[in-house]
Amino acid sequence: MKILVTGVAGFIGMHVAQALLKREDEVIGIDNFNDYYDPRLKRARLAQLTTFPNFKLIEGNIADRQTIEDLFAKEKPVRVVNLAAQAGVRYSLKNPQVYIQTNLVGFGNILEGCRNNDVEHLVYASSSSVYGANTRMPFSVEDNVDHPVSLYAATKKANELMAHTYSHLYGLPTTGLRYFTVYGPWGRPDMSPWLFTSAILENRTIDVFNHGKMRRDFTYIDDIVEGTIRVLDRVAAPNQHFKTDAPSPGSSYAPYRVYNIGNHQPVELINFIKIIEDALGQQAKKNLLPMQPGDVVATYADVDDLKRDIDFEPKTELVVGIRKWIEWYRSYVQTT
Repeated sequence: MKILVTGVAGFIGMHVAQALLKREDEVIGIDNFNDYYDPRLKRARLAQLTTFPNFKLIEGNIADRQTIEDLFAKEKPVRVVNLAAQAGVRYSLKNPQVYIQTNLVGFGNILEGCRNNDVEHLVYASSSSVYGANTRMPFSVEDNVDHPVSLYAATKKANELMAHTYSHLYGLPTTGLRYFTVYGPWGRPDMSPWLFTSAILENRTIDVFNHGKMRRDFTYIDDIVEGTIRVLDRVAAPNQHFKTDAPSPGSSYAPYRVYNIGNHQPVELINFIKIIEDALGQQAKKNLLPMQPGDVVATYADVDDLKRDIDFEPKTELVVGIRKWIEWYRSYVQTT
């Protein structure tokens, strides 16, 4: 089928598009190649897709209403995977307008495109950051997520609310995926695996926040891709057992769903660094720092709903995933 993937030159977007192309779906990709990080990495990711005859790229910004209207009218995608977003928690403290434009205005344009063109299913990236100030572990889609601690998290929560409105008003099937700390080959330079790996290899000091006591549910990219595509293939449907007097946050009387996709095995940051050190055979110089604004102490995914509905849960062990990450990183650095 014809599938629109937004943010197609991004970390998750490239991998999802590649998997869809390999199973012979037709993929329309859109990306604006902004300079949040080196666009050369985005172009290198894109090169992994352009060899497929069933791939078409549109350079543009989802926040541009006319671009999105024209794209939907011309291409008529059957399903949509919205992975375009301004990412990063700390960056949102300094550049809030970018998040408002891409994550809110842009997502609104995608919703309008879907509802005006009879899209069968919209799957979109939410984030584990929506759990915010919640400290009850593991995080469940049944938990309240009304206390975000960063603007990035607030925009992702807003996406879920916007999606539900369109599911309710227009019957648009939508599924939000709360991704938990994704890592792996082709990952972003602003994320910890890249920051730590590059610094250790270059004998630079790494900043370790909360003195290494933060815990993250690191999830390997292949697991994220498989979960995303399985969800895409299972069109969201109303929950026949939904109770309006005791509403479930993860489902609805409308065709709306939210799932966690995480490895459900949180690892302390200091141990994560140790795994990278062991894989590199080199020790890190550490600058231990307090918590940063917008960060949370821990993330830990409850994936019971994901297992129940699509018979899937991430299983890649961190040691295995980091080994694959470092193998890719060394290769990429040598060729750039």
